[in-house]
Amino acid sequence: MASVLKPEGMNEAQTLALYVHWPFCVSKCPYCDFNSHVRDTVDQEAWRSALLQDLAHEASLLPGRELTSIFFGGGTPSLMPPETVAAVIDAATSHWSSSGDLEVTMEANPNSAEAARFADLAKAGVNRISLGLQRFDDASLAFLGRAHSGDEGLAALSAAQSVVDRVSFDLITALPGDDEEAWMTTLGRALSLGTEHLSLYQLTIEPGTRFETMVRKGDFTPLDEDMAARLFEITQEMTETAGLPAYEISNHARPGAESRHNLIYWRYQEYAGIGPGAHGRRLGQRTMRHRKPENFLKAVERNAHGLVEEAALTREEAANEALVMGLRLAEGIDVAALEKRFGQIVDHDRVRRLIGQRLLDQQGTRLRLTGRGRLLLDAILVEIAA
Repeated sequence: MASVLKPEGMNEAQTLALYVHWPFCVSKCPYCDFNSHVRDTVDQEAWRSALLQDLAHEASLLPGRELTSIFFGGGTPSLMPPETVAAVIDAATSHWSSSGDLEVTMEANPNSAEAARFADLAKAGVNRISLGLQRFDDASLAFLGRAHSGDEGLAALSAAQSVVDRVSFDLITALPGDDEEAWMTTLGRALSLGTEHLSLYQLTIEPGTRFETMVRKGDFTPLDEDMAARLFEITQEMTETAGLPAYEISNHARPGAESRHNLIYWRYQEYAGIGPGAHGRRLGQRTMRHRKPENFLKAVERNAHGLVEEAALTREEAANEALVMGLRLAEGIDVAALEKRFGQIVDHDRVRRLIGQRLLDQQGTRLRLTGRGRLLLDAILVEIAA
């Protein structure tokens, strides 16, 4: 029988991150497999109350923590009324003490109506905006089903930079027809726009999305894997030269500008998740909320929380998750520290073999991917997991 991971004893110095999921969007992008929903109307008062009740439930289980980050994700959380955002931030910092430099991130779309709200969201307590630009040219944006134009995207970026000091934006590479020259032009433009953090994702055809249906019908063909790999290499070279190296497979930042919230995920630390479909990891458990907005509201009304799953992690599950998350980081993992927590986490003979093949590098007890290894992350994880 698999052993169950027991939570370690808590103390007042333990830290915590909070994820808040807002499930609503104006429209559903064809590549998106996130928990997002289009609704004609949203009862804002009911949603504010439900989120605060869900938050209070998590806080009751996690006393004495120091809150280091809040992340509003979605969906499109920049559609949230600033009053709701402020209420959630105020409640969270009432339930828990907070660090002096609490990071409060909001994902946002760049259409004009949302950009006009950035100043109000900043007044509500948001101090970091993550903007879904995706591309700069209108043809690519239309292919991706985005509701904004290239000009709107740049205007939204300027608006965000005018109200908060920390702005990141997303770009998607490896679209059909992309080549080295086109991507170098796009990435060069991105690097010239004055942000200290970029999230650069390759287009993935996810199951259940409209893009999967289109590919199956032959409406378009995904980019060749060799070209996608070459664009990944170009991305590493250009961002490194510009002073925004990859600190995670898809995320690049100037030193000190990394997303503190996401580092908590990748370093396998604890976080609470509230809102429809939100995941959490706390007290040796994984948690998940009801995905469908209406089901979430009913659950909160019934139980004063939106939980649909609360399951103890086995040591094997936790070890595997910590390995998968940690090797995404440029800093890699401290094998000795993780094995002290979870028992054996890697097959050491296979690790030595991949070090010999220059796919992994080990300095002391710290294990990380090489540049070549980043291209083969999934295969390496399967190979070395204990």
